[in-house]
Amino acid sequence: MAGEACGCAWGESMPAACAVEMIHTYSLIHDDLPAMDDDDMRRGRPSCHTQFDEATAILAGDALLAQAFEVIATGLEPGIAGRCCAELARAAGPTMLVGGQADDLQAENLPGELEDLERIHRRKTGAMIRASLRLGGMIGRASEQQLAALDEYGEKLGLAFQIIDDWLDVHGDETTMGKRLRKDSSHGKLTFPALLGVEQSRFRAEQLVADACERIACFGPRAGRLEALARYVLERNH
Repeated sequence: MAGEACGCAWGESMPAACAVEMIHTYSLIHDDLPAMDDDDMRRGRPSCHTQFDEATAILAGDALLAQAFEVIATGLEPGIAGRCCAELARAAGPTMLVGGQADDLQAENLPGELEDLERIHRRKTGAMIRASLRLGGMIGRASEQQLAALDEYGEKLGLAFQIIDDWLDVHGDETTMGKRLRKDSSHGKLTFPALLGVEQSRFRAEQLVADACERIACFGPRAGRLEALARYVLERNH
C-alpha cells in the first residue's frame, strides 16, 4: 500500500512484503515459546511448539529470519535491495523488535508509566509496521518528505494497533481472536487498559488513527487504501 501511494505497482513491492511477513511469523513463533509468553494457541490453531516441539519452533523461526533477507536480496534490484535489507534488519534487531521484546519481558509485574508502555510497543509492533511502510516507499522511490510521512503514519498506526490489541484482550472473543485472552493481565504485563482504563484506551486509539490519516494527506487519492487500513484497526475484532 505504501508503494502504491508512491506510484509503483503492487508486484514491485511483493518481495519486501513477503520478507516482512516472514519476520513477523518468526517473531510470533518465538513469542509463543514457553520461555517467552508460553501461548498454546495462535490464529485459532495450536502454536508451533505445541503442534510440533520447542526445537522445531526455534529452528522454524531461525529459518524464516534468514529467508526474509534472501527474498529481498534476490527479489529486488541491487541498489534498492541493499537499502531494504538494512531497513528491515534495523527494525528486527536489538534496538527495535528484539529489544522491545526484552523490555516487555522485563516489565512483567513491575510498575510502569504510559511512556514506558508506548516505548515498548513502538519497538515491537510499531517497528515492523513502520518498516513495512518505509520499504514500500523505498521501492516506490519516495522522496525524503514522503518517507517521513509514511514513517509518522506508521508510528501512529502501530501504537493504535497495540492499544486495540490490549483492548480486545479484555473485550474480545477467543474463538474470533484465535488465541488465549486475558493472559496479559494474568502475567502481570503492562497494558493500555490497565494504565488508561478501557474507555480512555479506545479514545486514545481513535486519536492516533485520525493523526495517522492526517500524516498521509500529502499522497492525495493514492493514500486511500492506507486510510482504510487505519480505520480498520479501530473496527477489527481479531
